[in-house]
Amino acid sequence: MDPVITVGLDGSPESRSAALWAAQEARLRGCTLRMLHAWILLSAAGEETTAESDRDYWSKKIVDDAQREVHRLYPELPVTEELVAEDPTPALLAAAAESDLLVLGSRGMGPIAAYFLGDVGLHVVAHTDTPVVLVRAQEDTAAQTPPPAADGEVVVGLNLQGPCDRLLEFAFAGAARRGATLHAVHAGKLPVQAYAPWGMDPDVVEDLTRDARKLLGDALRPWREKFPGVDVKESVHLESPARVITKAAAGAGLLVIGRRHKPRSGLGPHIGPVLQSALHHAPCPVAVAPHE
Repeated sequence: MDPVITVGLDGSPESRSAALWAAQEARLRGCTLRMLHAWILLSAAGEETTAESDRDYWSKKIVDDAQREVHRLYPELPVTEELVAEDPTPALLAAAAESDLLVLGSRGMGPIAAYFLGDVGLHVVAHTDTPVVLVRAQEDTAAQTPPPAADGEVVVGLNLQGPCDRLLEFAFAGAARRGATLHAVHAGKLPVQAYAPWGMDPDVVEDLTRDARKLLGDALRPWREKFPGVDVKESVHLESPARVITKAAAGAGLLVIGRRHKPRSGLGPHIGPVLQSALHHAPCPVAVAPHE
């Protein structure tokens, strides 16, 4: 099967930005872009309707409008359109399983607006083995130029508590395609032994920082060798990972965060606090890469 990037469309400004970001990524990768809109009330295939009675009018318009805009900016990009008569969540999960990448819009940064992500996007992120990118709306959604998806460095957040090869491969490959710097960030809260009655013990802090830098360097070394053209910078911070990662994403072109595979549960989607914070507050597109 030829490589495919799928973008989920719902007609929102976030959806438009996601389509343009996905088109740019498809061009960088040499992939086909599949534009998908899911609505459970779509008419059955082959059902005869008039223009006045076509209840699929808005669904078709959402996909057609996005396709026209992408074609105007990327006329040589192969694009397919797909309308699916199904709830969005299962439709997107099925599409993700057939895709190299799934791209979705991500709404707002406030706690109420950001909760939109919990309805569909959060469930998809937590239950697919395919990397998912969440894209916020550009400030000027009527802009006539492509979004700056390839601008800025690629930031990857690492916790170094287990294997992360798939995450690093995604981040290095993304930086290589963009000709961007890869900024590898590790952060962790200080353990109890780092504190003394008068405050932080500088010797313990120094030892912990040195050990973390070594772990980060060891994790990155084989990927530096596989991607010698990628400029890499490293950062180690002994403070809240969620705060560090969100701060590092400011001005970045892409933030890459891992999600470790966990057993499925009937209690709902499970993602860690760092990923949750990044999805709700990072200003740039956020790529979630499942890994071991």
